[in-house]
Amino acid sequence: MSTPDHQSPLPDASRPEAKDRIYRSPAGIAGGALLLFIAGWLGVDALVSGTGRTPWLALAALILVVPLVAAFTLRPAVYANEDRLRIRNPLRVIALPWSKVASLRSSYSNEVVATDGTKYQLWAVPVSLRARKKVAKHQGRAATGSRGVEGRMAGMGRPSPFGRGAVADAPTRSQTDQAMDDLRGLAEARAQEPEAQGEVTVRWAYEVIGPAIAGAVVLAILIATG
Repeated sequence: MSTPDHQSPLPDASRPEAKDRIYRSPAGIAGGALLLFIAGWLGVDALVSGTGRTPWLALAALILVVPLVAAFTLRPAVYANEDRLRIRNPLRVIALPWSKVASLRSSYSNEVVATDGTKYQLWAVPVSLRARKKVAKHQGRAATGSRGVEGRMAGMGRPSPFGRGAVADAPTRSQTDQAMDDLRGLAEARAQEPEAQGEVTVRWAYEVIGPAIAGAVVLAILIATG
């Protein structure tokens, strides 16, 4: 749950390299794998069995679609260590030393706000309103059940089998909210450290953009000349 593209600006050779915590979306990976399988199946069938211009159209479509599907499903990841936060989004890689992180926000999407006010979305840590509701519902049931049993046992003059930790055992945060809490903790703890200083860097994912543009151009030419 790849090593970082960007390191601290002045690495110390005597200091061991900080290990990354990696956050990814299992649902995004599963969905992307399924879409790529379908695209590959249909595309290869068109290449092998198609006639006339069909194989060329299928090839151009694959060159366009495959990089984009992979970029928006398999590629997103968030890497965090003691020095910096690195965000691998579909079309960009952003590296922020913790000193440049102003806040990490969660609403309908998760995002990091840099000290200059620039916002970067965390594609690999999507917000799940359903998961939030599920956790809240589970907590409510656990609390209600614990109080009911405690009342019945008290009426019988017997101690409750649940104890004080019964409600605490219920999940208090969804998985993505917990990930954001972890990142906030790192940002607060490391922002003032010398190793966490530096500048924000942004690199465009030309390995995704290039093939997608090439496929779009070829597909447009084939359609226009058809």
